[in-house]
Amino acid sequence: MSSTPKTLEQIAAELQGYDPQALSADRVNDFLARLVEPTTEAETVGIFDALGRVLADDVVSPISVPPHDNSAMDGFALRGSELTDRPLTLRNQGTAYAGKAWAGAVGPGECVKIMTGAIMPAGLDTVVPIEFVKVDGDTVTLPPGVVKPGDNRRLLGEDLMAGQPALRRGQTLGPAALGLLASLGLATVRVVRRARVAYFSTGDEILSLGEPPREGAVYDSNRYTVFGLLTRMGVEVIDLGVVKDEPALLEAAFRDAAARADAIITSGGVSMGEADHTKAMMKQLGDVAFWRIAMRPGRPMAVGRLNQAGRSAVLFGLPGNPVAVMVTFLAFVRPALQRLMGAEVQAPVLLQAKSGEAMRKKPGRTEYQRGTVVREADGSLVARTTGNQGSGVLSSMVQANGLIVLRHDQGNVAVGDTVEVMLFDGVI
Repeated sequence: MSSTPKTLEQIAAELQGYDPQALSADRVNDFLARLVEPTTEAETVGIFDALGRVLADDVVSPISVPPHDNSAMDGFALRGSELTDRPLTLRNQGTAYAGKAWAGAVGPGECVKIMTGAIMPAGLDTVVPIEFVKVDGDTVTLPPGVVKPGDNRRLLGEDLMAGQPALRRGQTLGPAALGLLASLGLATVRVVRRARVAYFSTGDEILSLGEPPREGAVYDSNRYTVFGLLTRMGVEVIDLGVVKDEPALLEAAFRDAAARADAIITSGGVSMGEADHTKAMMKQLGDVAFWRIAMRPGRPMAVGRLNQAGRSAVLFGLPGNPVAVMVTFLAFVRPALQRLMGAEVQAPVLLQAKSGEAMRKKPGRTEYQRGTVVREADGSLVARTTGNQGSGVLSSMVQANGLIVLRHDQGNVAVGDTVEVMLFDGVI
């Protein structure tokens, strides 16, 4: 990270209309893009360990792919210049197999039987599929119009030319990228080191699994949903459990997290009216802002940096309600952590669907309604809410396959109106 990062006050001064007590969702992401600095440390890993990792450097192709002109299918290789509007009769000179070059010569009026992937014999530039020809011994006859010159030939380097960037720095490696690396003969790749993210829940009312129920207490679900969200992102998760709302315990947890992690996530203790110990400790140990975001669910949030042992960690203080935790994570924390990981951050692709029900919505805040998108019999996509949208109804996140995003300036939604949906697939 940079040795002289901007303070929160400096970042706020750069954002027009910044109001920590009425912050729009778009402004949150603008702020976090300035707060979070990418990790620059890198390491070399084998391909089998590279899935989900972020490239530290461009990968330049050391070879051309394919390395030679080759056949795209089983058939007969011929000269395209010999094709006419009449049947063409050629004499077969043998068979070209994948894995080695054809050693013979092919003259006018001749062809070569060729297998998929085999190198095109010199002088031949077209392949006619085997099912289109009539073969009688060494004589091959094809009717007119079944192929054009150059058909069914893969050109040298048509996928990648030697010296051309194959993958770009900041790209997250998926299965296709692993195959591409292997196709270039690369067994290892340089990636950004895994980001380390510490997480703990706060509150005297929180029970850990294994503890007996007690009046007024609830079992901690946030710890496990956040663990799942972080694990899906491929970060190194540091689980610090549940921390009671006591100054000494909170200070120890925050100091431990800041000393070990690049980012810290907490849930609970940042809402208006809650005990002040969590917020006070955040302020004591770092540069922290407390926001009221114009959104539903998930209005309260704290962000900043905590300093410990000569290093700093980005802090995300999320609300305590389970759904609010997941929504604020998806909307704000996930893109910020992608930036921290050195990944190219892209806005989520929102699916457009027709609303299957009326939705009440006040302009002036962004709402994230839990919903399901289904394809109707007429082929149209229709989105409906899961029902009760209370921020403590965690079961609704299980029932939903996405979040219906109602924009800041948007009002009520009527049946049939177009709405945008952030799909969960591959994210939660």
